[in-house]
Amino acid sequence: MSKLHRIEEPAPGATPTEEKSDVAAGDAEVGVNRAEDTRTPYEIVGGEARVRELVDRFYDLMDLEPDFAKLRALHGPTLDNARDKLFWFLSGWLGGPSLYIDRFGHPMLRARHLPFRIDSEARDQWVICMGRAMMDTGLPEHLQERLLQSFFQTADWMRNTPDVGKPA
Repeated sequence: MSKLHRIEEPAPGATPTEEKSDVAAGDAEVGVNRAEDTRTPYEIVGGEARVRELVDRFYDLMDLEPDFAKLRALHGPTLDNARDKLFWFLSGWLGGPSLYIDRFGHPMLRARHLPFRIDSEARDQWVICMGRAMMDTGLPEHLQERLLQSFFQTADWMRNTPDVGKPA
C-alpha cells in the first residue's frame, strides 16, 4: 500500500461556501484551506504524540469493548508489541518518519497477516475500532473520512478466511 502523502484536492466544483467546504474542520480558526494545504496526514494528525495517542486508543478500545472481541482474540495476551508495530507503520504510512521500514524493511502487510484468520467480521471490527479511535482522539473529520476509506480497502485486502457459511 502506498503512503498517504498529501491531502486530496476538493471535489471538482466545490467552493468554500458549500456545506462541505474546503476548509478543514478544526482549521477554520486559523484559515487553513485544504486546497492549499500541503501538510501530510501525519502533520495534520499532529505528529508523533498524536499518532501514538490514536494507536493507544485503538488498542484500548480493542482490549476493553466486547464489540471487538473477535479482533482482540487474534492478538496475543499483551498488545504491547502490536501497539508499537502499528505506531511505527502508521507514522510512515501517514507521511512521517518511516519507523517501521527502518526496523523491518517493507511492511508486506498481507504476508505478515497470513498467520491470522481474518474474515469480514474481523475486518469490520478493525475498521470500526479504528474509526472510533479517530473520533475519540479528535482527528479532523475530513481526514477521518479519507483514512477510513483507505483503512477499509487495506483491511479488506487482508481477508484470508472465507466467511462462515459463504464460499471463498
